[in-house]
Amino acid sequence: MDLSITVVLIIITAICSFFGINNAAFMDRCMFIPYQIKRQQQWDRFITSGFIHKDYIHLLFNMFTFYFFGGVVEQLLIYSFGLIAGGSIYVVFYILGIIISDIPTYLKNKDNSYYKALGASGGTAATVFASIIILPLSDICLFGIVCLPGFVLGILFLIYSAVQARKDSDGINHDAHFYGAVFGIAVILIIFPQSGANFIQEILSYRPF
Repeated sequence: MDLSITVVLIIITAICSFFGINNAAFMDRCMFIPYQIKRQQQWDRFITSGFIHKDYIHLLFNMFTFYFFGGVVEQLLIYSFGLIAGGSIYVVFYILGIIISDIPTYLKNKDNSYYKALGASGGTAATVFASIIILPLSDICLFGIVCLPGFVLGILFLIYSAVQARKDSDGINHDAHFYGAVFGIAVILIIFPQSGANFIQEILSYRPF
């Protein structure tokens, strides 16, 4: 495993998550709690909540996904803008994915003293969907069993996240998944406008059989 920026972010997240899982006070201070953000002005929670996870399964799933898809985005940015500029853009992109994906949740729950959330899902979703725009026909496999082209799975995921967010009944922040994905798509289209045309061209040429 090369010590890429993606790997460095994974290591930092793993360390913070490990400490949080074993230290309730640290976990509570880092969690995304809109009520506390509004009343205590603890705006750092928008970032810190993306570097902690509920348990090791939650951590493993998010970081495993981030490793594969984040690498695609990182390599493209570094190839296009160089190591320093491209790497900086990548880090800012990932952190903004975490922040921006939580804004709708903050607005929805800023007066709800019981709401709490955590995890890197917003940043991870941003990298996944940015990579789907870049490589729409690359297969994404669910649990190593069902494999679908990225754009197909992406559409299904967006629909699922939007529906579940409206239900708001399973304790998962589906808004972060949805808005993180939208953010990732928007940023990659802004930075690389030609990727939109390439995406459409590849989709039109797709043949399932």
